[in-house]
Amino acid sequence: MSEENYYFKTSAFSDNIRQAIESNKMRIVPEFRKKEFLELMKDGLKDVSVSRPRKNLSWGVPVPGDDNQVMYVWLDALSNYITVIGYPDRPEEWQSFWPADVQVIGKDILRFHAGIWPAMLMALDLPLPKVLLVHGFINSGGMKMSKSLGNGVGQPDIIPDYGAEAFRYYFLRHVPTQDDGDFTWEKFEAAYNGELGNDLGNLVQRVAKMVQSYQAGVIGDAPQSEHDMGPYRQAMESYMFDQAMDEIWLIVRSLNQYIERVQPWQVAKNRDKDPEAELHLSEILAHACGTLLQVSDMLRPFMPQTAEKIHDMFASGVVPSELTPLFPRKYIHTPDPRAPKTESQVK
Repeated sequence: MSEENYYFKTSAFSDNIRQAIESNKMRIVPEFRKKEFLELMKDGLKDVSVSRPRKNLSWGVPVPGDDNQVMYVWLDALSNYITVIGYPDRPEEWQSFWPADVQVIGKDILRFHAGIWPAMLMALDLPLPKVLLVHGFINSGGMKMSKSLGNGVGQPDIIPDYGAEAFRYYFLRHVPTQDDGDFTWEKFEAAYNGELGNDLGNLVQRVAKMVQSYQAGVIGDAPQSEHDMGPYRQAMESYMFDQAMDEIWLIVRSLNQYIERVQPWQVAKNRDKDPEAELHLSEILAHACGTLLQVSDMLRPFMPQTAEKIHDMFASGVVPSELTPLFPRKYIHTPDPRAPKTESQVK
């Protein structure tokens, strides 16, 4: 097809864009996406058609000064990153937000954000985003989500029953930040009930109830946890949020194992016989509370409401009298393993 369009001379910016990417002035994460795009533009960027005839696309945004043409949607869409924050009329406003520290994009739109968008910014003499964080796709049971297959799952299918915190947890921990991931209801409910409900939720309840039962709700001074924060910080700085979540769960599971090993309920029983048992019990519970406060701090970027609840429960030094489960057990899409089996299931 042949038609008359306006063109943006993207090719004129090829060398500068390549230099910005190679020098990490505009860093593309992960590294293999950076290499992928540099290979794509090895012969330079091509000029981009940035308009369409109005007769073929009546609903588009008009080209300034030419009512016969409308803007190509990607040129218009990319400019919204800065126009929505006040560019060019309110410099004090847009300059407080731009350049972006991180722009999060899908792998299928990398060429727009690493090619056309930087060229537009350079043409306007504006700074580039500091990082392009490129994520993969979320599949459904190993298959691409599609309307024809009817296998799509979105926020409205999950959040009303399980909450936004559980939604964030699954897609931040069980979907790799920088690659493709997968969703099934079986995986989601296993993570919700096993990891959020049992590993974390039951742990918080258990520690809080022991403080109530053995120390009248008074924690005392919870010591700073001694768990190494290095791997967590490194994962965060590398934009590997799934790995950062794994580091949090290492601490959660370690604390569960610690409690099973030291058995504070047995220490409590020996308080009448052992004069050192009271101090030992206090140290155990203070350590548990301090570790949960560290978990709260680490969870805050991912699950702010859950982090706040854990913080409020232990930070004041006194556990509140009423305790609400963080993640009540739910089996909506999969069978509850605790439910009595029917006669047919037994057979």
